[in-house]
Amino acid sequence: MKITLLGTGTPVPSGRRMSAGYMLEVGEDLILFDHGPGCFQRLLEAGKWPTQVSHLFLSHLHYDHCLDYVRLLLTRWDQSDDNVPELSVFGPAGTAAMTERLIGPEGAFTLDLEARTRHELSTQTYQLRGGVMPRERPAPAVSEVSSGEAIAGTGWQVRSVAVPHVQPYLECLGYRLDSDDGSFAFSGDCGPSNAFARLAEGVDVMVHMCHYISGTVTGAAWEESVAGHLEVARIAAEAGAGTLVASHIASQMDAPGIKERLTAEMAAIYDGNIIWGEDLMTIPLAGSTPAAHIG
Repeated sequence: MKITLLGTGTPVPSGRRMSAGYMLEVGEDLILFDHGPGCFQRLLEAGKWPTQVSHLFLSHLHYDHCLDYVRLLLTRWDQSDDNVPELSVFGPAGTAAMTERLIGPEGAFTLDLEARTRHELSTQTYQLRGGVMPRERPAPAVSEVSSGEAIAGTGWQVRSVAVPHVQPYLECLGYRLDSDDGSFAFSGDCGPSNAFARLAEGVDVMVHMCHYISGTVTGAAWEESVAGHLEVARIAAEAGAGTLVASHIASQMDAPGIKERLTAEMAAIYDGNIIWGEDLMTIPLAGSTPAAHIG
């Protein structure tokens, strides 16, 4: 199993950090967890083509976690032939309706799809690629996931749990993937959650929202709905995660010297490996060891 961070930022535009998105290569499957703005470009920069993506799991429907979903859908379909299976999509309530409003008969991209399935310029390109007419519109296999549900793949399983974020307006999920090679847990966006800590118990790699420096904002909404660096460390310690990856990182945490101080404070609570996520970083399933000194 290979874990690559595609986007480690927030809704705030950044040239350094794209919004939330994570890529797992498990056996023959290429699995995405969230696909926020900029993640599609990072997917290409990671050397992957959209037709290679087999599964997408959405944690919730804030745009910074799903805006590049439509780009993935349309590009993956447009670049495929009859031999590429439809994308399998899993997400909270509202995922099916969002998909319909994007690519359904009355969706935002219906005129585009009408042209690409009927105009000779597009149909000839499709046939040159190996496709057989008539060309059907994209029809991803969309499944809406409830807390506690399990999804089985080939050599892997994903489990879900509800996490506190912006309910009741959006349903928000955390996920855990287990395979023979290792395990991965993703918090989505959430505040401190015993349920997520239980889901992530003993996980090899936990990616958790680390949105602000604990103590710099106050109020019940912040304390319950998002996690600061100390809260994230406590969750990782409670879960007994092998490696904690801090992501969804705000600009206040990227100032020189700040990350180092925050890491020391987190290490006083959690004794596992702590990684500050960066776009396109590959995360080892076990702790990294120093390379030999070569002078």
